[in-house]
Amino acid sequence: MDLHFDDNNNLSLKRFERMLKTNAVFFFDSSEFEKIIVYYIDNGKLNLAKKAIELALDQHPEIIAIRTLKAELLIIEDKFNEAEKLLNELEHFEPTNIEIYIQKALLFSKQDKHTEAIQIFEFALQLTDDGSDLEVFSLMGMEYLYLENFEKALIYFNKCLDIDPEDQSSLFNVIYCYDMMDQYEKSIQFLQKYIEDQPYNETAWHQLGKEFSNLGKYIEAIKSFDFAILIDDKFIGAYLEKGKALEKLEHYYDAIDNYNICNELDDPSAFTFLRIGFCYERLNQTEKAVDFYLKSAEQDPYLDKPVLSIISILFTKRDYQKSIFYINQLINIDEENLEYWRLYGHANMKIAFFEEAAKAYEKCLKLKDNSIDIYLELADAYYYSGDLFQSIKTLLKAEIYFHNNAEIQYRLSGLYFLIKNNDMGVKYLKYAHRIKPKVLSHFQKLFPIIYNTKGFQNLIQNLNSNNPF
Repeated sequence: MDLHFDDNNNLSLKRFERMLKTNAVFFFDSSEFEKIIVYYIDNGKLNLAKKAIELALDQHPEIIAIRTLKAELLIIEDKFNEAEKLLNELEHFEPTNIEIYIQKALLFSKQDKHTEAIQIFEFALQLTDDGSDLEVFSLMGMEYLYLENFEKALIYFNKCLDIDPEDQSSLFNVIYCYDMMDQYEKSIQFLQKYIEDQPYNETAWHQLGKEFSNLGKYIEAIKSFDFAILIDDKFIGAYLEKGKALEKLEHYYDAIDNYNICNELDDPSAFTFLRIGFCYERLNQTEKAVDFYLKSAEQDPYLDKPVLSIISILFTKRDYQKSIFYINQLINIDEENLEYWRLYGHANMKIAFFEEAAKAYEKCLKLKDNSIDIYLELADAYYYSGDLFQSIKTLLKAEIYFHNNAEIQYRLSGLYFLIKNNDMGVKYLKYAHRIKPKVLSHFQKLFPIIYNTKGFQNLIQNLNSNNPF
């Protein structure tokens, strides 16, 4: 029995809802109630489903199908003990009712007892005339997916397609299993055989194109997407995937055309605007790229990729001041994101806002980013802002994590020379020079006043000649 209907033209559903509004009591036969309950469960209207079950049991207290639906609702609500008790009662009355065992299996599944669920499904299959049932096979496949046993799952989803070749859900799941096992070639072979029997199935052509794309066979992928579009010229997914494949071939104008078709067929999306922006960026049309990145960000303010792309363009143009405006937008959305604070620190260093840069790098450390470059940037920010002692403190802390690092030691040497602690300056200079003599050029860049003194040059000469000092 088909228990699904469209509420726009179903009189039973309209009568039921009118009954609820008027507090009248109308009679419905049990099959009408079943359809109403299934409709509400499928659409997540659980309170209405509960009310329908209550009224159905008042009028038909002995109907097992309605009581089974009540068990299904209890499972959805995580009322496992009540559901199990009810299902055991129903099993006693109808020990060959397959729907009861399906619900018992789903009860186990909801409690992450997937092996037990599979065992019950296997028993349920024994109750069928030929040992097969589309719903049970599909549910068993899902249980094996939960167990990440993709080979077993594949068997059952293929069984589903044997029963109903047009079962789109099982088709997707077969491809998913192959993908999870990295068996793209087998997936392609499966789809090609499937298409021989179902040549006008646009979904299969679309999936075939995606599998070719996974293997980097973009020309073959585009041909597959074209077949999908030929069958359904409003197939947005095919245009979208074709655009992505065209990008890989660096056919950016053609890719843009496909993304524009997507936007014409449906409401424009942040993703399509993002991809169009990327294509224009690759075509060195950065103004157009920024326009589309802004459109993408407007469509989805919580998507950071378009804003990050704008920042990248501004960094390339060395427009760091303007980039800070966009970085602040990202930080306002997620102030715990390390990438944003790194960008903020970098941009502020470039425009000599060293105190702001230091705040950014301190935030990175608080967020557990203990990488060497963060310590070095923070130390440099303190140094350039004139806080030599805080810079030394930062480097000494970094030295705990990064032993014998020449970058740290050259900086410590220069800083100690600046605060007139020449003994420590010489000590760290010797350490650093022994580890990486060539990094001395970094010292020259950071501390030119020290580097160009006669005394320092003498020190370097002695180090280069291995003379003690």
